[in-house]
Amino acid sequence: MTEQTIAIAPGTTAPAREFGPLTRQMFVRYSGASGDLNPMHYDDTMARAAGNPSVFSQGMHQSALLATFATDWLGAENVRRFHVRFREQVWPDDVLTCSGEVETVKMNGDGSSLVTVSLTCSRQTGAVAISGSADFLLPAPHAG
Repeated sequence: MTEQTIAIAPGTTAPAREFGPLTRQMFVRYSGASGDLNPMHYDDTMARAAGNPSVFSQGMHQSALLATFATDWLGAENVRRFHVRFREQVWPDDVLTCSGEVETVKMNGDGSSLVTVSLTCSRQTGAVAISGSADFLLPAPHAG
């Protein structure tokens, strides 16, 4: 987040951000980076044998994309809580759209504010892959 004053009030939304289309290579890379070596995420033969149409993305991969969206909006240094709920699988070639809306703003005595946002990561089908929320402690605006 750059040094700027962000107008934050309940109902404020962030510009939506798209990620994708997601690829099998992304799933493999995330497997290696995260240590999640479940073959359902990178071995098509095993994924199909288990009844899936193909490999699928790790839920934490989508969570990381949603966290990136949220912290780009309100600042990684300001995060105080991040919570997600996995709702639908994500497949190769899916395009995810992350969105967020301010739910509450609580002003503190020092001029800072605790901002609670709702977060959504949706597939191109409109189905929600992950829903979540986060709290950000935003510093007091600088007098200028």
